[in-house]
Amino acid sequence: MSVIRSKLDTRSDDYRANRQAMETLWAEVEEQLNSVPSIGGQRYVDRHRSRGKMLARERVEQLVDPDTPLLELSPLAGWGSEFPIGAGSVNAIGVVEGVECAITASDMTYRGGSMNPRSVDKGERFREIVRQNRLPWINLIESAGADLPHQADIFIRGGAGFRDQTQFSREGIPTITAAFGPNTAGGAYVPGMSDYTVFVKERGTAYLGGPPLVKMAIDEIVDEETLGGAEMHSRTSGLSDYLAHDEMDALRITRDIVRHLRWRKLGPGPTEPADDPLYDPADLIGCASADVRIPFDIREIYARVLDGSRFEEFKPLYGDKLVCGWGSVHGFPVGFIGNNGILFAEEAKKGAQFVQLCNRTDTPLVFLHNITGFMVGSKSEQGGIIRNGAKLINAVSNSDVPHFCLMVGASYGAGNYGMAGKAYNPRFLFSWPNHKIAVMGGRQLAGVMDIVARNAAAGRGIEIDEAQLTAQKEALEAQIEGESSALFATGRVWDDGIIHPNDTRTVLGLALSAAHSNVVVGTSEYGVWRH
Repeated sequence: MSVIRSKLDTRSDDYRANRQAMETLWAEVEEQLNSVPSIGGQRYVDRHRSRGKMLARERVEQLVDPDTPLLELSPLAGWGSEFPIGAGSVNAIGVVEGVECAITASDMTYRGGSMNPRSVDKGERFREIVRQNRLPWINLIESAGADLPHQADIFIRGGAGFRDQTQFSREGIPTITAAFGPNTAGGAYVPGMSDYTVFVKERGTAYLGGPPLVKMAIDEIVDEETLGGAEMHSRTSGLSDYLAHDEMDALRITRDIVRHLRWRKLGPGPTEPADDPLYDPADLIGCASADVRIPFDIREIYARVLDGSRFEEFKPLYGDKLVCGWGSVHGFPVGFIGNNGILFAEEAKKGAQFVQLCNRTDTPLVFLHNITGFMVGSKSEQGGIIRNGAKLINAVSNSDVPHFCLMVGASYGAGNYGMAGKAYNPRFLFSWPNHKIAVMGGRQLAGVMDIVARNAAAGRGIEIDEAQLTAQKEALEAQIEGESSALFATGRVWDDGIIHPNDTRTVLGLALSAAHSNVVVGTSEYGVWRH
């Protein structure tokens, strides 16, 4: 297999300036990430600790195997909204007793670990990951259920969590819940729907209605332990399978449960040499343009992510704005599809064929987005851009091999669809801090609306107020720029997290490994398309 020869001069002024710009973008993301662990406020963190309790992330860290990587997902969900950054929960993939597991931990320091609308978004996405990748699911919970002032945005969708949890059990995906504190109303059903439950003595509780509600409903006066305490559920109701002495004991028991699952992956796993790239992944921070309007060669990213920088390029002389080919990441065979510009008909046909070929060989696909869309104009339309673009979307839509998306630049319009964007259910989707996503760029969209406004005024025979139209155009451009940022997207769970570019190879390797917990198999069946 050929080795990519990098043409990037990491000592040049242009590279250094771009690297600095990217590092500035990452610093903004890092600042937000650093705020998440104490989002409930120091007062509540201190109160939690004074009760001898660990914080959510500390529980996760104590659960997973020492010196193993942990991949947290959607850590900035809720950014830019009225809800807390992180949405009051921790979702991660980590190794427990040698088994890659999906792990959820509720953050009791924010509104009692209750669920808000962003929590629902984050939970829905995480359950997709659990199911698609067939990962045992561990819940470390203490939850007040729904955040009642927002119940209208939670109630219907929240019930899907219980449905999914019971379906996981039917599908052979184990679910384990460790109750570290109170679990009320909807929160009580999480252990109720689990295959295995662990309750912490004198701490873990579960009841549909707490003592005040019981008093109001049936005029019964009862204490929490009698109503739904750990010992009661362990000795009387049978909701608890294991009674833990303390939090560390609950984590030990959880690890024991995972050990006896004797879990086996269904995918083939890594089959290729997993040697390091020839070029330093630490240079990835400067490979993509901080300003997505400035082009760059996607191969420079390939060269720093693929094993040994090896890449067998497919159709290199045809449709050269789409760079397709085969390689491996941490030993896992992959097909890479990345953009070096806008998609023409040739790129669309090439991409559709490449997706089919990867499905024939059961090879997972990695899509690297830096795309402004499909080409427009009379020449392009007459050349069949819609017909050929539809082939690519058809192939991507019906592909059965795992898809992974890396948003390393722009992802605009139908180009996002052709590159297996969020709506196409990729196994994992990660963004770089320079990522932009929208129907089109802010400047282009504002320009389109300017033309529409002028044509409308001409049609009505009225004069344009130039000052007003300019102000509207500038405001719209600013709005679109803000709504297309990586932080805006991750806050709405349009991705699984913004990652540091230098971590891309590691993150992709972890995602590939998780996907191989399930079968990895392609398809030969597609919808009808025009030739």
